[in-house]
Amino acid sequence: MKLHREGYTIMAVTAIVLILINLGIRFLLPEGYWIPRIVLVASIFVFLLVVQFFRVPKRTVHKSDRQIVAPCDGKVVVIEEIVENEYFKGPRRQISIFMSPLNVHINWNPISGVIQYFKYHPGLYLVAWHPKSSTDNERTTIVIRTIEGVDILFRQIAGAAARRIRWYVKEGDKVEQSTEMGFIKFGSRVDIFLPLDAEIKVNLQDKTVGSITVLAELK
Repeated sequence: MKLHREGYTIMAVTAIVLILINLGIRFLLPEGYWIPRIVLVASIFVFLLVVQFFRVPKRTVHKSDRQIVAPCDGKVVVIEEIVENEYFKGPRRQISIFMSPLNVHINWNPISGVIQYFKYHPGLYLVAWHPKSSTDNERTTIVIRTIEGVDILFRQIAGAAARRIRWYVKEGDKVEQSTEMGFIKFGSRVDIFLPLDAEIKVNLQDKTVGSITVLAELK
């Protein structure tokens, strides 16, 4: 299994802490006591969860200049028309994907083009499904201009547990659809803002596979 570069330090720290906890319990409690066994099993479970979180899935992608693919694994929790006030300052179709702690937390570019706009916003850490998390939480805003001149905006949004957002793009970069653009650690959300005439291809509660699931098709 291939692991993401963002996870090696966390996995090493987790392993050291769990080993110390187990050694401490075995030292303090008499031999044959049942608690050390339970702690050992729980420690293995926690470590495997961390490994699962930072895994890098192997996927076969099919690129398209008109299709918007999911920038992350997760579940569709919002499909609605809203007014986007940071960049477009007008109505757009919003699709929001909630990423649980069990999902892969790599983020992918939803379409090919040039990074037209990028901004990092410090903020709160409301639960990721809270309506105000899109505007009040720590987040990034990225706009990709497609080859046909259509601007697609998406946001990486930190959740209650996710306190670190990573991004590997900047304004002026040329990016390819379904290539990695960032990472969010431990539970979060990604919002995508599309033109009003985009044809939505997903429904509420649908599960998405990052870099593969088609969210919408541009006219």
